[in-house]
Amino acid sequence: MNPSDDIPFQDRRKVDSGWNSAFTLSRALPFIQRHAGATIVVKFGGHAMGTPELTAEFAKDIVLLRQVGLRPVVVHGGGPQIGSMLSRLDIKTEFKDGLRVSDMETVGVAEMVLSGAINKSLVSAINCAGGRAVGLSGRDARLITAAPKGEGLGFTGIPAATDVRVLNTLADAGFIPVVSPISADETGDGFNINADTAAGCLAAALTATRLILMTDVAGVLDTDKHLLTDLSRADVQGLIDDGTAQGGMIPKLQTAMDAVGDGVEAVVILDGRRAHGLLVELFTDDGAGTLIHA
Repeated sequence: MNPSDDIPFQDRRKVDSGWNSAFTLSRALPFIQRHAGATIVVKFGGHAMGTPELTAEFAKDIVLLRQVGLRPVVVHGGGPQIGSMLSRLDIKTEFKDGLRVSDMETVGVAEMVLSGAINKSLVSAINCAGGRAVGLSGRDARLITAAPKGEGLGFTGIPAATDVRVLNTLADAGFIPVVSPISADETGDGFNINADTAAGCLAAALTATRLILMTDVAGVLDTDKHLLTDLSRADVQGLIDDGTAQGGMIPKLQTAMDAVGDGVEAVVILDGRRAHGLLVELFTDDGAGTLIHA
């Protein structure tokens, strides 16, 4: 018997909604138990970051993860926002293999945007949703020590070393770390590290069970633009080698392969433009986006 059968029609919708919510929570319980105590590194980026409504929903999801016993660490990008600021300042920039070529001036702008405006805005959103977020960058507590990515990329960097004690200390105390990928080398020079790459190295150092790369595409697509939902490391390498993966997807896939090779259980690339994709991925049978595993 439907619980709303004996209730006036105008009130049934509210009752049905309540029962549907309870059913959803009940279905999520085994997944919540499975992930309890686990460290989840979430990279938040793409154009979803420029939408206040989606940022607010993302913040609620992160607080919910912490509330049900997970240990989320957020690493954020901000490519579109950096590009917008560079245009406003009339600073020319270029990309090589999906990575921004950064001179000293570009790194200064990137640090202002990432470690300043975006980081504090995301911290505020999580705090407003009821969490206790703390903002920091790769510079802080030598979280990430940078090295040059390679010839012709200027101050675009890669992680040379990590020290995640500050992240564990914050998580142990119930805080949610929010990390900007701007880092420094041994001499203190700033480097702009790709946010996906930074998230991957931190996930490996934290022995995270999941690295979730939230971006502005549905996931990894084949040549017919169909979503690929399950990939091994060999599958991923094949997509790079045959040219199916292009542009900004290449560093994401390289990050995924490196992360699972370094002990992260699985990496998920999913669409940050759809609200609550993070919860669908972690707490339902269907999942969301593309799962990459060893």
